[in-house]
Amino acid sequence: MRPINIEDYLVSLHKGQWFGFGNNEKIYANLVILDDTKTKPTEQECIDGLAQLQADYDKAIIDKENNKTSAKQKLQDLGLTVDEIKDTFGLWVI
Repeated sequence: MRPINIEDYLVSLHKGQWFGFGNNEKIYANLVILDDTKTKPTEQECIDGLAQLQADYDKAIIDKENNKTSAKQKLQDLGLTVDEIKDTFGLWVI
């Protein structure tokens, strides 16, 4: 699932329940550090970290689709029919 809020970034920083939110809204203003051995990241670090996670996720989705398209074309180039590709590999050809 695509990262949607700073919680997705924060869980990547440390193991365990080291942070929480002062109320249900998962925004920086409500961020509370529960483990005194951990430091609170800056708001900008959270924004940048979430943006990077989202970019990585989006790139992985695009790469996966590009790989499927490439594989389909290579199989067709080898002489397989659309039905053979679909039946054997579960790939459909557009």
